[in-house]
Amino acid sequence: MLIKVRVFADSNQTKVVKKAEDSYDVWVKEKPIMGQANKAVIRALTDFFKMLEEDGSRIRIIKGFKEPHKIVKI
Repeated sequence: MLIKVRVFADSNQTKVVKKAEDSYDVWVKEKPIMGQANKAVIRALTDFFKMLEEDGSRIRIIKGFKEPHKIVKI
């Protein structure tokens, strides 16, 4: 399943909000430096979808590694 994710890095909280069937907003505390925010997005989505840690490797950013708008494969 592919979803659209809009990321708000360097926030004061970590949360995920479902905007539509395939669209989510994700706030993370990490800064967008050296992939820290991307890793935090994957962790936040893993928690949101209640996946096990070993299943977290199934969540991957497909497009938008350096952009706030991303396509993520779950």
